[in-house]
Amino acid sequence: MSLKKASILILIILLIDQISKIYIKTHFQLGEDVTVFSWFHIAFIENDGMAWGTKLSDFTTLISDRSAKLILTLFRIVAVTGIAFWLVDVTKKQKSKTLIFAISIIFAGALGNIIDSVVYGVLFSDSIMQVATFLPEGGGYESVFHGNVVDMLHFPIWSGVLPEWLPLIGGKVFSFFDPVFNVADVAISTGIGILIVFNKKAFK
Repeated sequence: MSLKKASILILIILLIDQISKIYIKTHFQLGEDVTVFSWFHIAFIENDGMAWGTKLSDFTTLISDRSAKLILTLFRIVAVTGIAFWLVDVTKKQKSKTLIFAISIIFAGALGNIIDSVVYGVLFSDSIMQVATFLPEGGGYESVFHGNVVDMLHFPIWSGVLPEWLPLIGGKVFSFFDPVFNVADVAISTGIGILIVFNKKAFK
């Protein structure tokens, strides 16, 4: 796969990711949940941390929430820059299509979430008890590098009480799948999954 084809793939994923996020941000209130099917909901939440809302400040009292957010955003920028160099390198060396495809969608997903973190706080008003507006007169809900990532895809496929005979978790209420995520997260997870499952093919 050439760098040009990889770039087109990245652009397509970015467009789908950002269009879906901007639509949700400008049509839904924070916490609003719409049932499409019993197993698929559009549920608007905002994530100001890492996966499942985890923040650096959760692990130490030495870092404030704002500092933790800034550090996370800067780390994401550094990481995606490294991925970009990796992508250029593997395309120049004409590595396997599997590897280039995986890196491309990981890069697209990472960049999609970085856009939220870097500029959404400036571009949109907050979504608490209201639908956000684009470029509000009074300014956005946060400063540059402190925006929240927009999530909306929720698949509550099954929930119930687990059988008593299961060790440790038997008899407890369990639901699959709780996390709410976005298109960028899907791209990142898929790319990582490809690298793990098709490791030998990717790094032949």
